[in-house]
Amino acid sequence: MSDPLRIGIIASRIRVEEKLLVAAFEARGIAPSLIDDDQLILSLSSQSAPLPYDLIVERSVSTSRGLYALRLLEVLGNRVINRWQTANTCADKLLTSAALHAAGVPQPELAVAFTPEAALEAIERMGYPVVLKPVIGSWGRLLARVNDRAAAEALLEHKAVLGGYQHSIFYIQPLVNKPQRDIRAFVVGDQCICAIYRYSEHWITNTARGGKAENCPVTPELGALAVRAAEAVGGGVLAVDILEDPERGFLVNEINHTMEFRNSIAPTGVDIPAHIVEYALRCASEVRA
Repeated sequence: MSDPLRIGIIASRIRVEEKLLVAAFEARGIAPSLIDDDQLILSLSSQSAPLPYDLIVERSVSTSRGLYALRLLEVLGNRVINRWQTANTCADKLLTSAALHAAGVPQPELAVAFTPEAALEAIERMGYPVVLKPVIGSWGRLLARVNDRAAAEALLEHKAVLGGYQHSIFYIQPLVNKPQRDIRAFVVGDQCICAIYRYSEHWITNTARGGKAENCPVTPELGALAVRAAEAVGGGVLAVDILEDPERGFLVNEINHTMEFRNSIAPTGVDIPAHIVEYALRCASEVRA
């Protein structure tokens, strides 16, 4: 009888999602090790070796910690979910947009500028209203709807005063006239396992900002688009955010590489952590093969 697979889960803190993943691993007879990234030390030297796991699942709340840990773990020889290249692309909205464009995946129009003056010109060319986003960020924070030139000038001035190189990367999209909802589709491996609508009277529909989740049927069109988008950024365990444009149809907006899923299990009736664990065990078995 072979030894049980060795699974590690890196986490900043243990949220509901991590508890659900641990329970799903245990239901498969695997006792995963929880790796606290507060205590994690990774060294690179001639004596460096992989951590003693067949697979490590990255679930850090901190994007920067997660990305650096993934890169070093891969260099050391560990198999990780998600891969660093995928995580690094998804963590940056501009890199995500570039990957989607290269793969021919439909997405909202995008303009990028590097000075407030150029950003204002780009906004005026695009036409109001627009959405100004940070290239790195989550949970719907620091998004700004810009309805007119006065608002654009004030917002761009604020970003210039805030400083920091990310505030000087102006990522601009037109406001999509979505039906007071967006879609979050969950992709695990090569399958879109389920999707939710996120409803809100506010133009920001993230559940972290009060959006309400309801089941969204995964049609062949929606499922195929979600999988294409996931493949464009490298694949793995991903949440694909999709907008419904009244003229262009489905548009991929963002992709999340360490998605939360606690509020999506009940509406969809799909055991999301079980699907993630099944995929993780397949990946871990490939390491042993």
